Amino acid sequence: MVPQLDRLSTDEQEFMHKAPILVCILIAGADGNIDRDEIREAISQAKKKQRNSSAGLMELYREIGEDFEDKLKVLEQSYPVEVTQRNPMIVEELALLNQLLPKIEQNFSIQFYQSICDLALKVAKSSGGWFGMKSIGEAEAKYVKLPMIKDPSAS
Repeated sequence: MVPQLDRLSTDEQEFMHKAPILVCILIAGADGNIDRDEIREAISQAKKKQRNSSAGLMELYREIGEDFEDKLKVLEQSYPVEVTQRNPMIVEELALLNQLLPKIEQNFSIQFYQSICDLALKVAKSSGGWFGMKSIGEAEAKYVKLPMIKDPSAS
């Protein structure tokens, strides 16, 4: 259990665990196709964050990282296949973080926000782009900065 999330209800804590996976689905699926490279990069980033983060964030990503690929696939299947239907739903869900992040300790909320922004960028760069040059594709660029989530350090 992540002590920094103690102020949140059980459902809110579960959503904090779900949010990084939603970010991966949103960014990887922005072009309508979640490919193997994007899934591999998402898994790799979740594992890195288990080692290279603050204690609370490490614990959160350790919990998220357990069976990450399975969680991603199960969650992905709970959304419409059509990207024009799926992405607005995920954007709306991720916007819920705007209500949750102010409830937790500010330093942790800033670290969490930065971690999911970094995750979005790494997944976006993992595949596609111009001639597969690992640049951010047009579809990913729309979401990569997670504009639906307010930066908690700005408040």
